[in-house]
Amino acid sequence: MEQTIEGLAAALARGRRLMGLDLGTETIGVALSDAMLSIATPVTTIRRTRFRRDAEQLAALAAERQAGGLVYGLPVNMDGSEGPRCQSTRDFAREFAKRCPLPYAFWDERLSTAAVQRMLTDEMDLSRKRRAEVVDRAAAAYILQGALDALAMRRGR
Repeated sequence: MEQTIEGLAAALARGRRLMGLDLGTETIGVALSDAMLSIATPVTTIRRTRFRRDAEQLAALAAERQAGGLVYGLPVNMDGSEGPRCQSTRDFAREFAKRCPLPYAFWDERLSTAAVQRMLTDEMDLSRKRRAEVVDRAAAAYILQGALDALAMRRGR
């Protein structure tokens, strides 16, 4: 069931984590919050095949890591409008919820991949090959961290 970020946090059982997802056309970056909902950590990158297999992998990962909700990066256009990629993300979330009924919310991911690429290049000086291996899960962590930071601000932390 789709929620606001605040609604998603309120719907979580105590001690459950949020899982952040960066849905790409070829991969899905996955990140996980801590139980206090303050820090996002990159976890893995799933190579996309078919929806059923992707959904099975994500559901198993959510169960294994005790995720109680999902934050999907929503690829909003720079002008704030939603295009076909947003619709694809919304469709994925709706279909995945039928298989794994966790509450979920969307978080604007504009410029997340560019910011992560810049950090991996400038600050961490990673090679192109190594960046390609970690960028999707790092982008998922960037998206999830944005949502966690917004929650903290709204809670007055």
